[in-house]
Amino acid sequence: MDCDHLVPPDRTLISDGTFQFHCHAGVRCFRSCCCNVELLLFPYDIILLKNQLGIHSSDFLRAHTRLCAGSHPFFPGLQLNMREDRSCPFLDEAGCSVYANRPSACRTYPLERAVERLGSGQPLRIHYFLTHHPYCLGHFEDRSYSVRQWERDQMLDACNQYNNLWAEMDALFASNPWAGEGAAGPYQQLAFMVCYNIDEFRSYAEKQRLLSRYRLAKEDRRRIEKDDGALLCFGFDWLETILGGRRKLTRSK
Repeated sequence: MDCDHLVPPDRTLISDGTFQFHCHAGVRCFRSCCCNVELLLFPYDIILLKNQLGIHSSDFLRAHTRLCAGSHPFFPGLQLNMREDRSCPFLDEAGCSVYANRPSACRTYPLERAVERLGSGQPLRIHYFLTHHPYCLGHFEDRSYSVRQWERDQMLDACNQYNNLWAEMDALFASNPWAGEGAAGPYQQLAFMVCYNIDEFRSYAEKQRLLSRYRLAKEDRRRIEKDDGALLCFGFDWLETILGGRRKLTRSK
């Protein structure tokens, strides 16, 4: 498949080849990539960060994010708030203070990951691009990776799984399933809560007894009750059921 139309400026498409890169404190540009960046946060990124900080997702959203344009006009994105000097709020002298739970874009760098949806019911097609930022000297370090090696090294598998689910959800939002309710209408607010405010959604689900409304295996129910990632997956299925009519969930009798 010809993917040239997908390649952004200053990027190189990587397919089965390897790339050279190594970032460490001894590289003169260390921490430079953590400044002057517009960092988009995906739903699972917010879960990782708010759990790392030990705060409610509502507090994380208020303190560390701002709305931005999404991939289409019908649902917003979220960006990480930077400090006044344009550095990441989680950057310190030693490097990243939230490294174990850093966002997926930070894990993926110097690669960028693109998800292409070919059509309804079709599998997602994943593309990786190598960035070329002139300040980054990590490209000249003597270490090579394949894409799969980099995914393992940066522990990207879980992030990528959730981001693939988010890509499917965002594709549903792009169809404007809440047409007619106006900006920030009730369904949009529900979707925003599910996607970005997982602790608020947990409270909503408990208050509305949402899990009891649908047929769920006992193990799945226990996982959803305890794990934010499992709750996010349930929330995505719930939104697809009430917005897209895709019947991801079956009503209890």
